[in-house]
Parts: sequence; C-alpha cells; structure tokens
Amino acid sequence: MATPEKAIHGITSVPKKNSINHKLKSTLIGWSFIAIATIFICLFYFYPMLKALILSFQSGTGMNLEFVGFDNYVRLFKDPTFLTTVKNTVIYLIIQVPIMILLALFLSVLLNNKTLKYKAFFRTAIFLPCVTSLVAYSVIFKYLFSQDGFINQMLMKLAIISQPIEWLTDPFWAKITIILAITWRWIGYNMIFYLSALQNIDESIYEAARMDGASSVQQFFKITIPNLKPIILFTSITSTIGTLQLFDEVMNITQGGPGNATMTISQYIYNLSFKYTPDFGYAATVSYVIVILIVLFSILQFKVAGDKQ
Repeated sequence: MATPEKAIHGITSVPKKNSINHKLKSTLIGWSFIAIATIFICLFYFYPMLKALILSFQSGTGMNLEFVGFDNYVRLFKDPTFLTTVKNTVIYLIIQVPIMILLALFLSVLLNNKTLKYKAFFRTAIFLPCVTSLVAYSVIFKYLFSQDGFINQMLMKLAIISQPIEWLTDPFWAKITIILAITWRWIGYNMIFYLSALQNIDESIYEAARMDGASSVQQFFKITIPNLKPIILFTSITSTIGTLQLFDEVMNITQGGPGNATMTISQYIYNLSFKYTPDFGYAATVSYVIVILIVLFSILQFKVAGDKQ
C-alpha cells in the first residue's frame, strides 16, 4: 500500500513532467517556424560573407587563386584608385547624408501640420522617387544635367549663368550632380519615418508647451527632436550604409568620371571583378573596407547620439 508521501510525490511528478514536455514541444514548434528562414539567412548571408573573407586572403586572375596572406590588405594603401574611391565615397557621405536628414525632418514637420491642405498629395509626391527604378531615374538625371540639358537651358534663360555648367565632365560639378540625385531619391524615404514618429507624439505635450509660452522653434528643439532621436539615429545609420554602398547612380550618370572623380568603392569592386582583368580576391578585400567603414561610422553615430545600449 502506497504511503502518503509517495502518493504526494506521485501526484506532483506528473504535472512537472507534463510541463517539461509542453515546454519542449513549444520550443520545437517555435524553431520549426524560424528554421527555414534561419537556414536561408545562413546560406545566403553568412556563408557568402565568410567566403568573401577567405577570398580576401587570396589573389590571382579569374578563379586561378592562391593564398597570399595579408598582401591584398597591404596593397590597399598603395592603390591610388582605391584611395580616390574612398575619398569620393566619404565626401558623398559627409555632405549628402546630413543634408538629406535635415530636409526630410523639415518636410515631415511641415507635412504634419494639421492646417496644411492637400497633405496626402504632397506626401505621395515626395515619396514617389523612392519607388522609381534606380537605372531609369539615373538616366533621366544624366539627360537633365547634360551640357545642353534642361537644367542648363533653364538657368541660362533665367540669366543665372552665362554659359552651360559642365555638370557631368567637371570633377566638382559631377559630384554635385550625384549628391543631388541621391538626395532627390531618398529624401522621401526618410521623411516617411519621421512623419510616422511625429504622429505618435502626444499633442497635449505641444499644447502644454504653448501654454507655457514656448515658441515654435523651442517646441521643435525641446519636444520634437528629443522624441525623434531614435528615428533620427536609425535613418542616419541606414543612410550611411546606403551611401557607402553607392553604385547605381554613379555607374549610370557619370560612369565614375571624369577620370575617377566620382567613382565609389562599390563601383571599383565592380570594375575589379568584371571590367578590368578579374581579380576576385582583391575585390573581396575592397568589399570588406565597406564593412569596416559601416561599423566605424555606426559606432560614431551611436556615440554622438549618446546611446549606450
């Protein structure tokens, strides 16, 4: 006959076993949902990254590669074309990204005004460039800013300039053209993030500030900016990543010219792989420079934003 103690232990052991089985079953079901996605992420993201890292320590023509250690990384600092592409890319970054972020922030605040009419039209019009084809809009910009293009003709008719500006053949103006193109395309993308965040800020905060005598400028810097800080940090990082990977606009508008005045790191990787004599090992090494720059600029932005998480 079972003692009371055994009876008690027997009763308590059944729920405990069932609880373990239920937890294990829930874990297996959870993993079954994400297993396929995890496999594909490892296959198409992490494996190519690892393969590219291994490739960066090899060199040779085409697929005839041999291990050369850190020679490719030493070669970077002696490669004038690479150093030029890094300089060009950083110029695009430090000029275009702040301008785009500020303009997107200004437009989002403007379009969040409840008294503004036709807000839906303006929001759609500003966002539309984001959904246009990269190649199509780049070709349009190339024709607009050509020697006898619409921009030069309009500026001359308005008597702003006396002779056409060499937008595509002058190193300085070619960079300006690229900056204008990428700003035009991506400003609406960032604006949507800010607009969504602005609509989540409680209106009573602004009402209280107005009752305390705060001006519109004070409300913007004391209420709007602090509440948008996480979104500003997010858009700054994504814009930085996008600019460091800039390829389509440069390739289709200036082809990296004149000379190498507008060539970016991504275009140089393309040229090393497909335009020049194929050197996939060195191209992989250059691609990891983009990874390093992204990490460095992201850390810098987190530090500037004061985010310790």
